[in-house]
Amino acid sequence: MTAYVIAMDNEAACVIDNMTDVLESMEYGRRVVSGKLNGARTLVVVSGVGKANAAAATQFAIQSGAHEIRNVGVCGGFEPQMRIGDLYEVDRAVQYDFDLAQLNGTEVGTLNERATPHIPLATDGAHPAKTLATGDHFNDDTADLPLLERLGVGLRDMEGAAIAQVCERAGVPCRSLKCVTNVLGSGATAQYTENLKRCLNILTAALAD
Repeated sequence: MTAYVIAMDNEAACVIDNMTDVLESMEYGRRVVSGKLNGARTLVVVSGVGKANAAAATQFAIQSGAHEIRNVGVCGGFEPQMRIGDLYEVDRAVQYDFDLAQLNGTEVGTLNERATPHIPLATDGAHPAKTLATGDHFNDDTADLPLLERLGVGLRDMEGAAIAQVCERAGVPCRSLKCVTNVLGSGATAQYTENLKRCLNILTAALAD
């Protein structure tokens, strides 16, 4: 079974609207939708925003029998050539707000159980692949730029690397598809609000293929 772990109801609708035989329940305070997507048994867990929510929802999905976890949603873009509505796969993810450097000298983003900061994800080549930075922040703060550039970041969200972390520990493949709602330097909040509906429609169409 494939399970989607998705932060918000409007993002989850991109998958659910393409599903048949849909059943809904509430599990541990989270919306869980089961059914079929393109004929295959599929589970959608609406995690809520942020890394802790995403990690808990991912663990629930794995314990519910998922053999693969997928994350879809919107994100910020960091490269000047990126355009609103662009779709990207994630080939690696990093928690840029995780920092044990003072304790053990590791590079920022390196989880205690890892030797390097970037967690690999599976890709299928349907879209260009980028590095995703995840943190419990929504902002357009240029103070983060030197760190994000050092980490090779192309995209930023608030859940993806936490999902990847749980999957890596459990030995379960993880895939992620992101649509850019806002590009660095043009006002993240205004762009996000203006472009969210358009990007959700793009994701819905992509998942219908």
